[in-house]
Amino acid sequence: MAAEGKMASAGRIARSTEEAEPSSVAAAGAPDVRSVPLLFEESAAGRSGADVAARAIGEPDAAAILGTGLCRDDITGFPELSEPQVMRHFLRLSQLNFGQAFQFYPLGSCTMKYNPVLNDEMAALSGFAGLHPMTPAHLAQGALELMARLEAALAEITGMDAVSLHPAAGAQGELTGLLMARAYHHKRGAARHKVIIPDTAHGTNPASCTLAGFEVVVAKSNRRGFLEAAEIRRLLSDEVAALMVTNPNTLGIFEPEIAAIAGALHERGALLYLDGANMNALLGVAKPGHMGADIVQLNLHKTFATPHGGGGPGAGPVAVKKHLEPFLPAPRLGRDAGGWRLDYGWPDSIGRLRAFQGNFGMLVRAYSFILALGGNGLAEASRFAILAANYVRKRLEPHYPSATREPSMHECVLTHDLEKRAGVSTLDIAKRLLDFGIHPPTIYFPLVVHGALMIEPTETETRETLDSFVAAMEKIYDEALSNPEMVRTAPHTLALSRVDEAHAARRPVLRWQPTRA
Repeated sequence: MAAEGKMASAGRIARSTEEAEPSSVAAAGAPDVRSVPLLFEESAAGRSGADVAARAIGEPDAAAILGTGLCRDDITGFPELSEPQVMRHFLRLSQLNFGQAFQFYPLGSCTMKYNPVLNDEMAALSGFAGLHPMTPAHLAQGALELMARLEAALAEITGMDAVSLHPAAGAQGELTGLLMARAYHHKRGAARHKVIIPDTAHGTNPASCTLAGFEVVVAKSNRRGFLEAAEIRRLLSDEVAALMVTNPNTLGIFEPEIAAIAGALHERGALLYLDGANMNALLGVAKPGHMGADIVQLNLHKTFATPHGGGGPGAGPVAVKKHLEPFLPAPRLGRDAGGWRLDYGWPDSIGRLRAFQGNFGMLVRAYSFILALGGNGLAEASRFAILAANYVRKRLEPHYPSATREPSMHECVLTHDLEKRAGVSTLDIAKRLLDFGIHPPTIYFPLVVHGALMIEPTETETRETLDSFVAAMEKIYDEALSNPEMVRTAPHTLALSRVDEAHAARRPVLRWQPTRA
């Protein structure tokens, strides 16, 4: 497994033993969430974490520089704290959290791989980290060249012709690709307003279609879990702009008829949009461009080991074939005798998707990852990811059978009979895993699988880590039959047990208010 290869990493779960037991790390080492007061509650008048040097005589104050209309003397209720208070507050919260750097994090379809510290060091180089986004092109040649090299690398990896690094996340990359598809058809005088998506699609796919002004048409997968070209032909019409499909799909299996599907789409003037969310199975192994894809969106925070980072910053580059290049977001990178520059001369461009040129720090990390591994290393990463997923699938098969008989790629989707036998749900299993120091896999997705457990180990986990995960899952299965209440009421070792997630989502508390006496 990965422990024997160069892809082995420091990403470990909290404990790894032959006999999996609930971890006491969370209970003993982390603070009780109730002992972590809000910053507002720790405030005391006059405290400050900043040592503001006095102004030299004659220097203007902030109000003179910014304008009095943009300044205020006080913010009512704003917390006043020392630096140690703030540091301890956030460190305590971090101890209550799960993260890939601390635990095994097999969150299916999210590719929670280890983020090498080397990449962070590269992004922290002063020439990159200190570069202002408004720096003129002639003073930012190194940054622009890095972006150009990353574009070229991603084009080679995907088998496409041109790349934009603008989109700030995978979902924005999806929107970018769909807006380009709409602009492409509009330029050709075609009024196409439908996009086909499979019943196994990521939830962001129909949302992106709606944002881009398209109507969604759902294609049904066959009993083996993949799309058939005949089903796509049945749904095709002159109103269809594109098919949006993930390959491998969310069942973790390869779409074997993808080339035939691409041919059927192109015969009717439609485009193939390949969602690259699961690209971690394809690096150096297969290229979307060779499958007939016209548009591919990538998630650098998945495949190329940049941080997921609590909702951001992400990066979702889009790669396209030559006929769609004129519609890429502008400005584009260009080069002349004076060096690299930002080229605005693309009249058919869909325009800007965000300010400046993307989340640059993420681009540096992704380029560092690609350089460190090289072509052979990227291919080895995907092969280790595929091997890890199939290893877990096979080990768990007696208790948690696969939802499909097809070979798994980078992730596997498993099922169970515990709800029927013991009244223990998939959610219960996920909560109990937390007691073992393991983040749960994705649950109840894809929607076509009842009670699904979607497990994606990635290439960076050791065989010992995978064995410990398997042992924990087996123990939970046995517990569900012998002591189901233990599983139904989990977790037992964390600062908080179960919360009312539906109530929290419907009536979130977004504003602190002091307790009234």
